[in-house]
Amino acid sequence: MQTDTLELLRGTLDLLILRALKVEPTHGYGVLRWIERATGDELKIEEGSLYPALYRLEKRAWITSEWGLSENNRRARFYSLTRKGRTQLETEVDAFVRFAHVVFRALDISPVTVPEAS
Repeated sequence: MQTDTLELLRGTLDLLILRALKVEPTHGYGVLRWIERATGDELKIEEGSLYPALYRLEKRAWITSEWGLSENNRRARFYSLTRKGRTQLETEVDAFVRFAHVVFRALDISPVTVPEAS
């Protein structure tokens, strides 16, 4: 298994955050953990990248936030997907899938037969 984590393509973080919040509202650390689990620990997002992205998505009204208590009884900001965010998630997924297919075509690789990372 590869020890280095993959670098995130520009714009992909927003898509992953929106997808994480589709599951359920959670705090920033919960978003990080969801991304790590969902990618088999191949992607590690730093807090320095996550929180500016969360603020940006909130400013666009794709997510909302409110204060609550974490599972450790600590005060944390919980983020939720808005209706506008759900629509944007669908748009982002469609765009990313189209992008991936174009790149696969350019590399002459079938999306079904993408080789495992070495």
